[in-house]
Parts: sequence; structure tokens; C-alpha cells
Amino acid sequence: MELIDHLSDKAKKDYMLVQRALNDKDQRAYTELMGRYKDSVFYMLLKMVNNSDDAEDLTIETFGKAFKRLDQYTPQFAFSTWLFKIASNHSIDFIRKKRIRAISIDQGYSNEDGEKYVIPVKEDSLDPEESMQKDERIQRMRDVVEKLKPRYKRLVELRYFEEKSYEEISEILELPLGTVKAQLFRARDFMFELMKTTKGNF
Repeated sequence: MELIDHLSDKAKKDYMLVQRALNDKDQRAYTELMGRYKDSVFYMLLKMVNNSDDAEDLTIETFGKAFKRLDQYTPQFAFSTWLFKIASNHSIDFIRKKRIRAISIDQGYSNEDGEKYVIPVKEDSLDPEESMQKDERIQRMRDVVEKLKPRYKRLVELRYFEEKSYEEISEILELPLGTVKAQLFRARDFMFELMKTTKGNF
């Protein structure tokens, strides 16, 4: 136990859950880890991106990244520290990409002193191999979505394939906005569980 003696009791519990998830493939351990930190990660991301829809999407993506790299975690630091670092980096990357998309490549932008800058943005086209890999990932994602219950499947299709906003989904399905968000978050939980049993990366 010397390996984790420096950790708090809560961090030691997290470490045990990580070990159960990795060594025993215990699905409940994954679920418990997510339950312990889902709200904290969400509110941290919400402060960074200032948009609840984006924060919810980034939260589930953060757990997806963390669980995919779980074998890289070491108890040198608390699991929460490691998880929040992943969330922070993912959010920063999201903000950077969003900012670049928002800036006109031709017009550039001006700083507070009125100095104008033009950002050279790399061509966003994919080479044939990258395009094929992207298509394969999309197909694997669709295969996972097909396994969802009908109500969850429709939510995911509207949100991720048709890129509807939460408000638009609420109107289309005639559901309260809170219900849409709650069910979509649950749908992503189901998808994550299915992804863990599906070969290939997403």
C-alpha cells in the first residue's frame, strides 16, 4: 500500500476503483468514478466555455478520454487531479478550435490596440487515408447508436448527426428542455458502455 499512502482517503478509494475497472473490467467501477466527478467536471468546464450545452458534451468526452487512457494513470497524483487536467486540456483545445473557426481567415482580427492580425489556418481537408478513417469512425458510431433504445437513438441522431441544438430537439420531440438534456446525457452514458465493448477507436 506504500504506493498510495500519500493519497487522501477519497483518492485511495478512486485508485481502488481504477484498479477494479482495469483489472476486473468492472463496469460498476467506471460508473462510480463517473458519478463521483461528473458534476465537478461539468461545472469546471462550464466556467471555461460558458455554455452549458458545450460543457455537457465536453464532460462526456472528458470521461471517454480518461477511461480510454486509464492504464496511463499512476497514483503519483490523485485521480481527480489527473481527470481535471484532461478536462482542462480538452476544453482549451475546444476553445482554441472554436476561436479559429470564428475568426474570418481573410479579415483576421484586431487586438485592443487596433493592430490587425491574420491567422494562417491550415487547410482543413483530409487526405484519402484520413478521410477513410473518419468514415470508419462515423460508421462505428452509427453501429453503436443502432443498439440504443428508440428514444435515446433519436436524441443522439438529432444532436450529433443532424447537429440540432437542445432547444431545437425539445421542440421537435415536444419534450421539456430539462428532459432532453437529462435523457441525452443518459444516452451518452449508454453509448460509452457500448463503445467499451466495441473494437476500434472512436
